[in-house]
Amino acid sequence: MTTDFGYADPFVGVMKGVIYDINPEVNIVDLTHNISPQSIQEAAFTIGMHYHYFPKNSLHLVVVDPGVGSERRPILVAAGEHYFIGPDNGVFSYVYRQAPDYLRVIRITSDHLFLMKDSPTFQGRDVFAPSAAWLSTGKDISYFGEVITDYHVIDLPASWRQTDEILQGEVILIDRFGNAITNIRKADIHGLNMSLKQGALRISLKGMDTRLMSFYSEAQAETLSALLNSSGYLELFIYKGSAASQYSIVPGDLLTVSISS
Repeated sequence: MTTDFGYADPFVGVMKGVIYDINPEVNIVDLTHNISPQSIQEAAFTIGMHYHYFPKNSLHLVVVDPGVGSERRPILVAAGEHYFIGPDNGVFSYVYRQAPDYLRVIRITSDHLFLMKDSPTFQGRDVFAPSAAWLSTGKDISYFGEVITDYHVIDLPASWRQTDEILQGEVILIDRFGNAITNIRKADIHGLNMSLKQGALRISLKGMDTRLMSFYSEAQAETLSALLNSSGYLELFIYKGSAASQYSIVPGDLLTVSISS
């Protein structure tokens, strides 16, 4: 489960109750419920970055839905050997881009599965949770509706090469430690400098330059630093501090990576 519901309200617990009532044998894992409120892009990046760490045939229930109650469609996505249920608002855009040979998107129209057909504020409980629960019982995806091809895709910011020696990207999300994760991947940087040795690259953000470290504690405290995280993305951080707070870094901030002269 991935949502922007947080942990203070009963929303997540109620959704789990609905799922367990339909399929008491299901195993539920919380990926996160701390997606920034209504941030479809952050949710898309989060699920796209992490879903493949789960076993084959896992079902990913994603509810980040500023259009709840509107005409936007509930969908079921089969991508490779994973399944996804959520709103058709672009939240699965990274999944679509990464999907291998097999991708099917189904508009969920089997409303007899829903707790309520008219649910203006909590379709996570009334539409998505029961749909996910019934899918987990082994029902075929064709049971839920018809295949669509006009599913919604949001613009996904990607890094780009400004010159042969300069790579540009942007901050995608801020984690709870204040680390700024960017859309620049290790493979992108390899195109500039195969060695990735410390000091070989210059990372520039908001008029500040920093160097590439190998791990957090290698950096000096209170100094903006960078590393390639365990998911293969360039990340800006302050050792034992918050880079986002200290330097007012927010998603959308641009940065460059270049070969150090």
